[in-house]
Amino acid sequence: MSMDHTVKAFDDDITRLRGLIAEMGGMAEVAVQNAIDTLVKGDDALAERIIADDKKIDALESEVDKLAVRIIALRAPMADDLREVIAALKIAGVVERIGDYSKAIAKASRAIEDRKKFGPMTLVPAMGEIAAEMVHDAMTAYAARDAVLAREVISTDEKVDNFYESIFRNLVSHMVENPSTISSAAQLLFVARNLERIGDHATNVAEMVHYAATGAYPVDADF
Repeated sequence: MSMDHTVKAFDDDITRLRGLIAEMGGMAEVAVQNAIDTLVKGDDALAERIIADDKKIDALESEVDKLAVRIIALRAPMADDLREVIAALKIAGVVERIGDYSKAIAKASRAIEDRKKFGPMTLVPAMGEIAAEMVHDAMTAYAARDAVLAREVISTDEKVDNFYESIFRNLVSHMVENPSTISSAAQLLFVARNLERIGDHATNVAEMVHYAATGAYPVDADF
């Protein structure tokens, strides 16, 4: 927020909006990290907790939607304030999707058998750590309105994409050589795909943070 408003209630609404986004982001960060832990450890109880907590993220998104609509209807925000509200609406939707992907990873992890036999199991958690860090940094950039950090998040997405391509090739080879493990290998490939999508969504958040902070979306040629 660039300046104080004449109506204190407007400031309170904007502060509340930012607080809700921060709470959603924090929960999504935890969900991604827990999903990785579930994959590595095969912890079914943790998987169930991820699935249950996703409903809380969904509820927060609904609260953001209602508050943003109320702000637009009652306060008619302009310039920086309008960008703030629009960015919050979009970011809430993206963060909700990150929660969904974490839930999908938790469900898929429960279907993976004999996980220690999969060579690519060493790659997927490493990919997940980068994706989780992207989510953390994107939300940190949002809290600080840090366009520089947002651009760093965007540039990191290429690492996640490269991991996914490597894991895809490894898993296809593994399935050809070990047909009896195709079912579990397919679930692991599904996990890797969801982590790749989490990286994409963290990038989307970073792009909207850049927009909220500068009034312009980052251009690919700038990287």
